[in-house]
Amino acid sequence: YEQQQSMWENKTQSVPQRIVSLTQPHIRPIVRGKAGKPIEFGAKLSVSCVDNYVFLDKISWENFNESCHLKEQVEKYKETFGYYPESVHVDKIYRTRENRNWCKERGIRISGPKLGRPPKNVSEEEKKQAHSDECFRNAIEGKFGQAKRRFSLNLVMTKLPETSITSIAITFLVVNLSKLLRQFLSLFLSLFTNNRTGKLIKPPFINFDYTLNNFYVLKLIDLSENSWSKVA
Repeated sequence: YEQQQSMWENKTQSVPQRIVSLTQPHIRPIVRGKAGKPIEFGAKLSVSCVDNYVFLDKISWENFNESCHLKEQVEKYKETFGYYPESVHVDKIYRTRENRNWCKERGIRISGPKLGRPPKNVSEEEKKQAHSDECFRNAIEGKFGQAKRRFSLNLVMTKLPETSITSIAITFLVVNLSKLLRQFLSLFLSLFTNNRTGKLIKPPFINFDYTLNNFYVLKLIDLSENSWSKVA
């Protein structure tokens, strides 16, 4: 009523923080420009994916520019793993001049074509690198699809902003636990095969070296004592 009264008195057609839902007044309209859905309602997420593990970096009910948070996400990566990533695979909106220069100063390769007019001649190595980067970036799109199809990310029914944020965070937690469970299963099958046959047989779906190294990087296992008794 206060918003409607304000528009009537000021003879305007808009009002700041306009309520679009009486049951969820914190929801804001987010203009996306998609066919059939030009405006979306709900939380906007900024996530990163490292070795198929998802990190929820920012969640907000307001519309924000994702490119402004690239530096913060990379710094969080360094804080977690102790070093900057070798490369960052991002969407077109992240490839601003400021972000490119910031990554270049830190020796980080950012995916995508360079700014300016595209070159006439592109080497086969550059084409192969661009294709590899695009395939690598598809992992984060697949995580969103997995969270929506299997873990009901698109069916958040909570009303309060705090409970909605908790529900979204738990969804990504379960996505990571599902990935971790598959890796433990791969490690168990590798150890079981090694003990039963006396040699390590690697089926196509088991990569023993990658799984073991991933556990070590994520600090789930301690290899310094040649013992796996410290698996978290």
